[in-house]
Amino acid sequence: MAKNRVAERNLFEVAMSQQGYFTYLQARKAGYARSAAYFHARAGNWLREKHGIYRLANFPDAERPDLVMWSLWSADRKGNVQAVYSHQTALSIYDITDANPAKLHMTVPAGFRKLHPPPKGIVLHRGALKDSEIRRERGYLVTSPEKTLRDMFDAWLMDAGEVRSAAREAVAKGLMTPDEADRIARLKHG
Repeated sequence: MAKNRVAERNLFEVAMSQQGYFTYLQARKAGYARSAAYFHARAGNWLREKHGIYRLANFPDAERPDLVMWSLWSADRKGNVQAVYSHQTALSIYDITDANPAKLHMTVPAGFRKLHPPPKGIVLHRGALKDSEIRRERGYLVTSPEKTLRDMFDAWLMDAGEVRSAAREAVAKGLMTPDEADRIARLKHG
């Protein structure tokens, strides 16, 4: 019985950091047996959201469940999340422009592979990100505002004036430093 309580506590801590969501692998690492997912889903304790992704039934609804679920979907076989929200999706997360993308944009490593292609609502950008270009949110990763604006500019999705305006908004919201905004203001298409 004590082992079950430890597993339950461990899983709750993981789920709490991910807005109530967790993967089958995370449940196993928390101490649950292989049959636990079937048992808890059938008992109504765990809600199956996607293949291998669950939510604690008694956990409050997440603010943006799609961001957490697709982040967990991107995990490799060891359970490491591979995707970082970027481009238009990062702009909408930071709310520094009026971006409201119809699809979720994620940057993944060049070698990212999944058994099935990404769903229709996901746009994958391939590239390497430095740790300094990534911010950790509750249950998902997002590119920093500076990296986001740089990516939008480099992809010709925003012009220099739009990037400067968004950088000013990011500074006003405390998301970027004035030095970061100055670096963004110097961007030019070559």
